[in-house]
Amino acid sequence: MPAHGPFEGGGGQNHTPAVLQRLTAENAALRDDITRRHLTDVATGILAAQLQTSPSEAAEHLARLARAAASSPEDIAADIVNGVAGSLTVSAPPAPDREQGSTLWTDARRLRQVTAAAEAEESVSRGAATLLEGGLRPLGVEALWLWRQTESGCLELMGHAGAGALEASQWRWIPPAAPLPLRRALTEGEPVWLPSGPADGDVLPGPFARAARAVVPLRVRGSAVGLALAVWPDSTELDEQVRVALPALVEVAGRLLGAAAEPLAELPALDDLLDCLVGPAMTLHRDPGDYALTVEHVNAQAAEALGGAHRVAGRPIEVAFPLVHRDLSAMARRAQYAGFLQRAARLPAEHHGDESPAPLLDVRVLPAGRDRAVVLWHTASDRRTAVGRAVGRLQGLALFEDDLTTGRTTWTEQTYAIFGMPRDAVPVPLPELRSRVHPEDTDDLAELLTDVMERRKGASAVVRVVRQDGGPRHVRIAAEPLLRESTLTGITGVYQDISAEYHTEVALTATFDQLNAVRAQAVLRHRLVLQLQQAIVPEIPPPALLPGLSAAARYRPAAAEYRVGGDWYDILPLPDGQVLVAVGDVAGHGIDSATGMVALRNALRGLAFTGHPPGRLMDWLNEVTLHAPGHPTATAVCALYDPSDRVLHWASAGHLPLLLVREGRARLLEPPHDILLGALPTTSYGERTTRLVPGDTLLLFTDGLIERRHDGLDKGLDALRLTAEELGPCSVEEQVDRLLREATGDTDDDTSLIAIRPS
Repeated sequence: MPAHGPFEGGGGQNHTPAVLQRLTAENAALRDDITRRHLTDVATGILAAQLQTSPSEAAEHLARLARAAASSPEDIAADIVNGVAGSLTVSAPPAPDREQGSTLWTDARRLRQVTAAAEAEESVSRGAATLLEGGLRPLGVEALWLWRQTESGCLELMGHAGAGALEASQWRWIPPAAPLPLRRALTEGEPVWLPSGPADGDVLPGPFARAARAVVPLRVRGSAVGLALAVWPDSTELDEQVRVALPALVEVAGRLLGAAAEPLAELPALDDLLDCLVGPAMTLHRDPGDYALTVEHVNAQAAEALGGAHRVAGRPIEVAFPLVHRDLSAMARRAQYAGFLQRAARLPAEHHGDESPAPLLDVRVLPAGRDRAVVLWHTASDRRTAVGRAVGRLQGLALFEDDLTTGRTTWTEQTYAIFGMPRDAVPVPLPELRSRVHPEDTDDLAELLTDVMERRKGASAVVRVVRQDGGPRHVRIAAEPLLRESTLTGITGVYQDISAEYHTEVALTATFDQLNAVRAQAVLRHRLVLQLQQAIVPEIPPPALLPGLSAAARYRPAAAEYRVGGDWYDILPLPDGQVLVAVGDVAGHGIDSATGMVALRNALRGLAFTGHPPGRLMDWLNEVTLHAPGHPTATAVCALYDPSDRVLHWASAGHLPLLLVREGRARLLEPPHDILLGALPTTSYGERTTRLVPGDTLLLFTDGLIERRHDGLDKGLDALRLTAEELGPCSVEEQVDRLLREATGDTDDDTSLIAIRPS
């Protein structure tokens, strides 16, 4: 099975949104059930002790009490627990006509249910959030902090709710010389009430100095275990109701601190930075065990766009983003491996109707450490970004924008010139351009409008525009939709007059037209050659992605008349920790050979992610070559290097031997005698194993480095071996540069050269 990358969610079915919503609801129901069971289990234990009966009989008694009171078992359980705690007696429910008693009974029930829910949470921070949302916010509290007292007298932050990560990182540790209100609560064992904040000179967490605060000591079985700090948004009177309810609510926090096995994880400031952004943003977290992605944090804008933070924060990415989770996972995986920003104009890529959820626009994913990624997006199209994408499709000349909500169209001065219209003329919207387009090109225009207005994606087309001052002009149109959620609000893009690539503006002779066509082809081929040269020379991965290995590579183009050939090289770190090292040479020269080379190299890259050994990869690559257009043939070396034991497994398809330089001596490694790629079907390739030691240098190269017109390859290989020995100790970068300068090849063939050295 293929190995999954760190951000790849693996296989699985493509669940529909309805199924995912049902699973989410079932998960929430299970959590509620855990809370209810916790409360009823406590009440059942109390009844069993009071009635001197078995737990099963106590459970039946609890059910009878609930039926007699026409109430739920959870409410009666809360009454029983409160009665034992001294809040109320257990004998009977409140009389219906006593409003004040009923309110007291209801408040006690709610308090016990909230504390039971908090105690059932899986972490201190989640318990703090449950206490804050379920019981403290009605008291006006906006933040809750929970510290555990250590054996050394320090206070260690174990959980918080309602406060930012940056502020939490500043209060992670409080030394024994704590602010006076904290010391008083610890030493006196009583709550400290600060309706106007701490005295001057004492600093506590909160929005500002005069905000009201309360410090409550937390105890378990009579022993102090830590402190709770409640923070209000402003100065406020802390009345008797608050002073009774607050300690009762946070009492459960002591049990949470006592049960906590691990301290609060290091709190980064990243979440606070995302909260400062004006656009939607979130962080994704990768589980190291199964590589699953979870939505870790969403800012206010993202929460609003996604229907509330409670719907997505802490949920698997498949539940939070049922339509685009595969695309987001793939972008996060590429960002992690490549180490730089990944972009997408919109997700999902196609428009699925007005009933579908709003798309994510201008999506950007960037890595944020080993197991995290940041996702940024827009809910409405950003005009500058959309125009930039349109201009990127062309070498743009004239801009336009159609506002479909107001019916206004804006042109630049160059746009009027393309259409041969005076500057004071009324601009023509893109959807109404049909009357100015040659009849044979109206279908192309219609297809472009369908892409933009119905499929909601960018598109381009070339049409002939009929102008009033003469014959048709060839105009390329690139357009982008402007969206607000799923609503199309406008179109923006560029026009480019490319008539010079099709005909001259003046009636010229047929000879001149022919020369112009040749020139256009030469320009096109030159542009293609440059793109192919860039494809031939990939970037070497940074040292951080090649632990324990130094690598350098060079590519020397063919002679001027060919410009490019079929040589390639590749160095690619793989998810399982191995490194792919390969060189190859497609027979022939020119664009055909270069395009075949790019196809084979990219195919090998994809095959390497399967985790199979080099011989099997070469078998598959042979099948790819046999079915490639033009039926090319090629030689290649495919090697997988394992940094953990410095072992190189490699296979060769009719390629030159490898050269190993060790302790100043160079020797050729004889490859398996296997046939070149594309020669025969169902060929099986053998493998060699070479163990490297620190200081070794292994060279992989193509024949352009050593091949001479009047000598055999043996002489060239021997000359290369002697040259490598004469270089002496040097870095791999210097080694490949000097070998290229001193190479003996004189056939003007292109050359690829790789040097790797374990550390």
